[in-house]
Amino acid sequence: MPRISERKTAPVNLRMSLEVKDLLRLAAEREHRTLSNMLERLVLQHCEREGIAMPPAPAAGKNTN
Repeated sequence: MPRISERKTAPVNLRMSLEVKDLLRLAAEREHRTLSNMLERLVLQHCEREGIAMPPAPAAGKNTN
């Protein structure tokens, strides 16, 4: 699984049903994780399973115009 920077810089605000939030909380507690860490882990696992990858960053100093 790819390493994600330990520094969190992008806040996310989302809404979900109370039932889904409770399931997320239970899953996070079971693995001794925060809600945000559990959600991040689930997204990364899904992307890995589905073959979804971040596109490579452009090379420094390269003009993309």
